[in-house]
Amino acid sequence: MITEYDQIINQIDKINPIKYSSDRNFIDGSVSKLSPYISRGVISTRQVLNHLLDKGFETSQMQKFIQELSWRDYWQRIWQEKDIDVNIKHDQENVFHKGISKNILDANTSIVSIDKAINELYNTGYMHNHLRMYVAALATNIAKSEWKIPAQWMYYHLLDGDWASNALSWQWVCGANSNKRYIANQENINRYTYSSQQNTFLDTSYECIMDMDIPARLTTMSTEVRITPLPTSDIFEIDYKKPICIYNYYNLDPKWRLEFDANRILLIEPSIFEKYPIGQKSINFMLSLAKNIKSINIFVGEFHELKIINADVYFKEHPLNYNYKGIEDSRDWMSSVKGYYPSFFNFWKKVKKEL
Repeated sequence: MITEYDQIINQIDKINPIKYSSDRNFIDGSVSKLSPYISRGVISTRQVLNHLLDKGFETSQMQKFIQELSWRDYWQRIWQEKDIDVNIKHDQENVFHKGISKNILDANTSIVSIDKAINELYNTGYMHNHLRMYVAALATNIAKSEWKIPAQWMYYHLLDGDWASNALSWQWVCGANSNKRYIANQENINRYTYSSQQNTFLDTSYECIMDMDIPARLTTMSTEVRITPLPTSDIFEIDYKKPICIYNYYNLDPKWRLEFDANRILLIEPSIFEKYPIGQKSINFMLSLAKNIKSINIFVGEFHELKIINADVYFKEHPLNYNYKGIEDSRDWMSSVKGYYPSFFNFWKKVKKEL
């Protein structure tokens, strides 16, 4: 995974937003692979859109791609308004377990395409969005686990981990954030992953899947506790004659607030990563991306432990920055549409009209 800023920007040039609309659901589809950089705040949805418009694409040509960018803003806007750690719309039905199936963790579900995707997640920190839906459906609607622990497991390993997108998508799959549960049978999985597997517990009709008992393969549960391997702080002193720019896991924008000379601090708060753990690959990815920020210093501790005295503090808005004190900058949203919309398409109508 590249982490140099110039190479990240060059990757935007490789996007084919027109082809994306026709093949994005296939495992070899024209996906952008930009989500890790958007999630980490290195680039923004607005920046990607403007880049493509500058290249000469019309909004009408790339409506589906723009719509998918809007989903990222939509999830974040919900997090600004709601507690997304609980069910948003409905209680999740048919919950038999609080953990996650051990054979999902072990990439041993017997569904070959899903097991390959889980191993790819462990090895690279990436999983195709369609495969994420398959895995979420398997964990919640087939193995009948409550969504949160499986969602935390996936977030732990994803380099593009965005708790809003992750948690609310899992809720959408299991029916806690939608009006029906999502499911896929073996035929669907075979189509989009180019496999030809047969005679699995998913090789049946959708009606049978929704009514089936938990497959024996998925009955053994794990409640494994995940811990963030926090790095060590740099040794540095704050120059209180200069302003202080606070970066974090959701803001690693190397172009932010460059108009003045400032203390630039990557704040890694243990309390946040205890609640939302991430793995070693994600920690390494964050630290590598932070190297794009000139003179950045790493501080592992809570905001108040910085003991900032008589200095202007700047940070970007995010739901996890609730305890920061200072001057809050808006993020570079794709549109000005904000607030809670129960339906993405109500949100999208307003975004589309503005764009």
